[in-house]
Order: sequence, then C-alpha cells, then structure tokens
Amino acid sequence: MSAKEIRELSAEEVLQKFDKESDKRELKGFWNILISAICIVFAIFQLYTATFGILDAHLQRAIHLMFGFLLIFLLYPARRSWSRSSMHPLDVLFAIVGAASTLYIVFNYQELVKRAGMNNETDFIVGVIGTLLVFEAARRVVGWPMITVALVFMAYAFFGAYVPGILAHRGVGVQEMFDHLYFTTEGIFGTPMGVSSTFIYLFILFGAYLETTGLGKFFIDLANAIAGWAAGGPAKVAVLSSGLMGTVSGSSVGNVAGTGAFTIPMMKKLGYRPEFAGAVEAAASTGGQLMPPVMGAAAFLMAEFVGVPYFDVVKAAVIPALLYYIGVWLGVHYEAKKYGLKGTPREELPKFKTLFMEKGHLAIPLIVIIYLLVSGYTPMRAALAAIGLSIVCACLRKSTRISFKQIIQGLIDGSKGVLGVLIACATAGIIIGVVTKTGVGLKIATALLDLSGGQLLPAMFFTMVTSLILGMGVPTTANYVITSTIAAPALIQMGIPVLAAHMFAFYFGIVADVTPPVALAAYAGAGIAGANPMRTGVIAAKLAIAAFIVPYIFVLSPELLMINATGLTILYSTLTALVGMWGASIAMIGFCQNVLNYPQRLLFFAGGICMIIPGAVTDLVGIVLLVLGFLWQRTNKIKGAIKQDSNSDL
Repeated sequence: MSAKEIRELSAEEVLQKFDKESDKRELKGFWNILISAICIVFAIFQLYTATFGILDAHLQRAIHLMFGFLLIFLLYPARRSWSRSSMHPLDVLFAIVGAASTLYIVFNYQELVKRAGMNNETDFIVGVIGTLLVFEAARRVVGWPMITVALVFMAYAFFGAYVPGILAHRGVGVQEMFDHLYFTTEGIFGTPMGVSSTFIYLFILFGAYLETTGLGKFFIDLANAIAGWAAGGPAKVAVLSSGLMGTVSGSSVGNVAGTGAFTIPMMKKLGYRPEFAGAVEAAASTGGQLMPPVMGAAAFLMAEFVGVPYFDVVKAAVIPALLYYIGVWLGVHYEAKKYGLKGTPREELPKFKTLFMEKGHLAIPLIVIIYLLVSGYTPMRAALAAIGLSIVCACLRKSTRISFKQIIQGLIDGSKGVLGVLIACATAGIIIGVVTKTGVGLKIATALLDLSGGQLLPAMFFTMVTSLILGMGVPTTANYVITSTIAAPALIQMGIPVLAAHMFAFYFGIVADVTPPVALAAYAGAGIAGANPMRTGVIAAKLAIAAFIVPYIFVLSPELLMINATGLTILYSTLTALVGMWGASIAMIGFCQNVLNYPQRLLFFAGGICMIIPGAVTDLVGIVLLVLGFLWQRTNKIKGAIKQDSNSDL
C-alpha cells in the first residue's frame, strides 16, 4: 500500500489494515446468533473453571483452542476478498475440522495419557491436521510475520542435519515432531497456551467490561483535564491517555486507533505537523505494551517463563515504563516549545472535579485489581473479582449504568478479543516445541556470544538487533515468546539476572512497532493523521528514544527493576536516569530554551547517556556536560518558537 493510500484511510480502515485481529466478519441472523452463543459458552467455560478450579492442563488448553478454532474460522474469512457480511462454506468446514481435532484430545484423554509416547497412526493424522490448522488460523488473525518465523523453525527441525556450523543437529522425524507439538504440553499446548487459557482470557474479559462501562473515554477526558491546557496539550493528552489505556490494552495498533481517533485531530487542529501528531500517538500507544499490570498480556507469560511471582514482574516493569513515558512527554514538551504550540483553551476542556465526581467510580476496578495483586492474590482471582466489580461500579450512577444486554455483550466481546492472543500463543508453542526438541535456543545464544567476543555491551547490541528483527509485525504476546526464547538466553549466559534479560528482549521486540521499516503502530498513526508513513515512523522512533536506552540501563543497573535493591539505590538510579532522559530528549528535539545547533545537541546527548549509565564517575561527567550544554544554548541567536517545516523530521 502506498503512502498516499495510507494517508486516505479512516480510523476504522487503519485498524483493519494494520491490525488483522480487527478485520472480522460482521454477520446478522443465524450466523450472528450462533457465533454469539459460542462466545457466551466460551466465556462461561473460562469463568467456571477460574472459579471452581481449572481442568488438567492438556484438557483445559485443548478446550480453549477448540473455542478459538470455531470462532476464528467463522469470524475471519480465508481470503481478504471474501464478503464480511456472509459465511463461506469452506470456513464452516475449517471450523468443524478444527473443533474435531481438539475434541479428539478431550474424548480420548485417558487413553492418550496411558500410551504417552506411543502414539498411533490416527493420533499422528490428527496431530498433523491440528498443527496445520494452527498455522491457517494464525495466518488469518496474526498475519505472515509470525507464520514465517514458525515455518522457519519447523524447517529447521526437519532439516537441521543440513545446517552448517554450530546450529546443526541430527534432525527430527516428521511423526516425532507432530506428536511432540500436539500431544504434549511442550508444543502447541505449552506454557503460552496455558497462560492464555487462564490469566489472559480473564484480563481481556476485564478489559472488555471496562470499555463497555466507558473507562476509555474517561481516561481521555481525564488526560484532557490534567494536561490539555498546557503547551502542546493535545500531544500530552495522547501520551497520558495512551499510558492509562495501556494498563489494560493488548495492542499497540488498537491503542493508536482507539485514542488516536480523538487525539490526532486535536493535535493537528492546534498546529502540530501531521507526521509528528501520528508519531506521538504511535510512540505513546506502543508504550502501553510496556505498562503494568497487563503489558500486552506478556506479564503473565514472563512470570511463568522466568519462574517468579506475577507481582515481581509487574513491580520490575514500573520504573522502566515510567521512564519511557517521561521520555516521550519531554519530547512532546520541547517540540511544543520549539514551535510555540499552545494548549486547548481551558473553557473547552472538561473540569477535573466534575469529571471525577461523575465518572471517577469507573476506575475503582482498576485500582482494586492492582491492590489485590499487591496483596498476594493470584492474577486469576484478582481478575475475577475485578470483572464483577466493574459491573457493580458501573451501576453506581445512572449515567454509567450498563444493561443486562451489555453484560452479555461484554462476554461476547471478551471472547472475540482473546482470539488474537490465543492463536498467537498456539503458534508460539510451535516455536517453543522446536526449541525444546532441538536445543536451538542455546545454540543461538552461543552464536551471539561468539559474535560479541564475550563482551557485555556488544552482546546487548546484537541481542537488541535480533529482538528488533524478530519483533517486526508480530503481536505483543507472541513477540515476547519469540524474543525471550531466541534472544534472552545470550544475556542470561553472561550472568545477567534472568528477569532483566527477558525484559531487555521484550522491550526491543515491542519497540519494533515504531522502528522502520515495519513500524505498524507508526503507520497506523500516519493513516489517521494523513501523514507520510515512513517519516512518521522515523519521528516515532526518535520520540521513543527511551525504549532504546532504558533496557541498557536496567541490565547495567538492575536496581531499576527493583532486583536486589534498597529504596535509596532505586531512588538514586531513577533520578539520574530521569536527568539523563531530559538530556537525551532535548538532543532528539533540538530545543531547550533556544534552538540547538548540532554540536550542542551532541553535547546534550552525550551528557544524557553519561547520566543514564550507572556509576559516580559517569554521573559527574554527565552533569558537567549537561550544565555546559544548558549554558551554551542560552547564547544562541535563534530564541523562542520557530516556524514549522513540514519536510523536517523533528
């Protein structure tokens, strides 16, 4: 699609173009009733097992995937050219076969357990069909990037004996591979699917009810009341509202389309360049995937993979996420100062007190779920309580009260909302299955270490590049599974704390959404803003500079992840990092009190990096450089606001 075509898309079209998960059928009559019924039964199954106890792992996950197959093949047509308002017989066939392949496990579960490791020919055929259907379902919902990675891994499993060098292995037989993927809990029905069938579903259902109650609009209004009047107000509203939405959101592109439909037109109205308006929303929305407690559903997987309590992951992610958003906020602030962009007049904005009194109760479930997690409740119990509370709280005032029909619709929306994560987890299970069968994760880690010469900074750089490439165009949950499996082990082998290594790979996988050439969140923002997509991506990457710096900080200084840290060390590391982010943001924008020349930008950037790198000496050097830069820029001839150049990137 050309840049011109992207600029002409509406917000809804942007969502369908860049977020395949949103490109569903809109059916009426019998098919709508049937799909709604399947969604409701799916929700009841998940709520029942969460309340009274989940089934055996393989059974729970197989039933979860069965509902996924049914809904995906009925909601997502095999071809983009097929009608979204009618059902195709081939999709019905796929849905039936998909359900049958998972029910085979359910109805033969005891027999399969008894003959574990000695699968017969029928088992093999079912395993092949089920695995191929996972690929097909992922193609429809997730897209080709994820499929390509999984196919490469499958090819590696079969033809490993022909791979030269350190990555070679003896090769895996066809039946052995499919039996491993489909009839064990180390493949398709592995940890990712286990997390999807428990925690993730409930949190997505919780998010669906929050959206139904109007919390998303409340966040935008709240951000307007807090920051809409300030210099560059609409852009700061985008940053703040996207950060708030990110606490429960599961998609960078979805967040762009949701909040961007309000914030991008506001930014353009007050004088922001279209490219910058789209970039602000893209950078802010991408940061939502880094924001606890959900982190695009990756927090649950990280807890399982690292083997730590879920709350430890949430706690570790707080300071890096705040640093990221402060970096974007500073970029927006100095861009506004640079071009003299004002905020929205106060009389046009909602009043904070009035807004809080009328709709503040909608945020209670979000506060409660965080409290419950801090108090030691399991994520499943916390989510269950929050789901019920979101309905109760909405009924506290007549203006926000939801009907029984909306409660049922929430079940339907939750079941539909989980499909992208569900099938991404199943596909990620294929990758994990190959890794466990061939040991390729350790081999790649060894190769990265050899390439870096055993030095930490080069190893971090190569891990970053690997994560950026693997994360391009891949949804958050699958993104984390891939990067943590392939890239993180290299850092772990160098003695980096496991959680820090996983968080490092996760960050760079996520920031791929605003890193050209495959910057889906930036392209979505460009579509809404009517801007040049590539230029928007470049600006978004510069605004998201924190995401390129912060992971290096918390690997070198794990105190930022609250690992083996005291309150004093956490405070000191955070403050020096904040000062460093200030310097780096000024350098990226090219403005402090006055317009900076390139030597001054370099001075601010060097000072910022020195402040970010842990250590008393680097902090002292950083302070000196930043003070020199601050004093020097005060002597510049170009002072105050300047005229915008639509052809410049910043």
